[in-house]
Amino acid sequence: MSVELFNRYRKYLCVCEDIDLSLDISRMKFDDNFFASMSAQFSRAFDEMAKLEAGAIANPDENRRVGHYWLRNPSIAPDAEIRREIEEVRENVKKFAKRVHTGDLRAPNGEKYTDLLVIGIGGSALGPQWIASALSTPNDAMRVHFLDNTDPEGIEQTLTAIQHLETLLVVVISKSGSTPETRNGMLSTDAFLRSHGLDLAQRAVAITGKGSKLDVMATQENWVARFPMWDWVGGRTSELSAVGLLPAALQGIDIDALCQGAALCDAHTNARDIAKNPAMLMAAMWFYATDGKGSRDLVMLPYKDKLLLFSRYLQQLIMESLGKALDLDGNRVNQGLTVYGNKGSTDQHAYVQQLRDGIDNFFVTFIDVLEYGAPAIEVDDRVTPGDYLHGFLLGTRQALAESARESMTITVRRIDARTIGALIALFERTVGYYASFIHINAYHQPGVEAGKKAASKILAIQTRILDALSTTPATAHQIATTTDLLDDEETVTRILTYLAANARINASSNNPYDFDRTFSRI
Repeated sequence: MSVELFNRYRKYLCVCEDIDLSLDISRMKFDDNFFASMSAQFSRAFDEMAKLEAGAIANPDENRRVGHYWLRNPSIAPDAEIRREIEEVRENVKKFAKRVHTGDLRAPNGEKYTDLLVIGIGGSALGPQWIASALSTPNDAMRVHFLDNTDPEGIEQTLTAIQHLETLLVVVISKSGSTPETRNGMLSTDAFLRSHGLDLAQRAVAITGKGSKLDVMATQENWVARFPMWDWVGGRTSELSAVGLLPAALQGIDIDALCQGAALCDAHTNARDIAKNPAMLMAAMWFYATDGKGSRDLVMLPYKDKLLLFSRYLQQLIMESLGKALDLDGNRVNQGLTVYGNKGSTDQHAYVQQLRDGIDNFFVTFIDVLEYGAPAIEVDDRVTPGDYLHGFLLGTRQALAESARESMTITVRRIDARTIGALIALFERTVGYYASFIHINAYHQPGVEAGKKAASKILAIQTRILDALSTTPATAHQIATTTDLLDDEETVTRILTYLAANARINASSNNPYDFDRTFSRI
């Protein structure tokens, strides 16, 4: 490393000592005038964030406040009722988990609960899955399983892998209570349990919006417990609500440390001294690297197995928040920031080759974890497996720099609950600041809703097809004609092919590409 580069490292290193976290942006190639040129954006972002935290409408499309920052620091909530609810839910989560762990609350067969099944989708699954992956140990209070899709094979694989169904506790997470993937997972679990002589309601917990379909069902069926989801917390920022805290607490993870780490990080990311604010610095680097237009991809490279799912978690947080067609003024901008990544050093043997020598359309964020976290033997003279891991990180960082590829490095001391809380807070705030820079609403997801509506239309077409089928064979074209769907004949053909492949209708041949084959009702 040259003296000049080392001096740049020292100049731009942002250190947050109380959370053992630092951000190094020295390998990004901005010039010394860059920060001065963004002074207006910085000022506006700080002001907008202050208004958001104070309870202003920050999601104008849905006329909602945005309150995930209140979850780890209820004292800043805009009114006493919200503050009381947050504090009460956190305490109730801890009390419920303690009752399960001590056996005060037992499974229907009278034994202690041993296994936990979490049913959710999107932020109601990615966050809890990442926390479980990062912080679970062999000594966890409960074994955790997840249903996070509506794939029948995946559902069956998960359910059949649970060895102790009699002592299974099921947590169903859905704000609306009608999310199709979650509802399908719940109904499939109910059917599976019934096939084993067990009842879902007697072992089920709901995390949902007040008065939702799921809330009504849980009340009527007398589920074990219910916890709230608030309309001012989006799914992708819900990890420090009951959505993430309850599964974590049931596993035995220290949820107070999670919230403490986030709250401590918030103190740094609210600082108006930009040089001491890692979230504002990182948002500025996103803006610099992508020209404020998402022109480059963000590659996450955490050098730690426990952070394997971090990139998936960030994909939703960042891409769902920033991928927007319109800005706040209604102008078409088609904004976004593509995120991908796995872990080091696995990626040494995958796409790092392209990162160094291929198309220069990305910037990297390394995550360096200083402590091994486990005993490490010497595999060479005074060299441990951890030394190799650290060497690969520094070597890859240097190799990229030699090819004029840009990177940042986040360094943490260890992976524990407080660090994970800090990382959650760091990236949530970065997303908020960057959204302000590019003037978009980071807190709605119209594209997701559009996909749901389109799926509903497809299912309606499928129903029309099934109603139209008879025992008389007909081609896809004939069926499209009789159902008045000629303008959507491709969709009709694909649905018929799918139904035939699953033996739900008859087909004259097994060739899915035979466009002259006929279909009939079984």
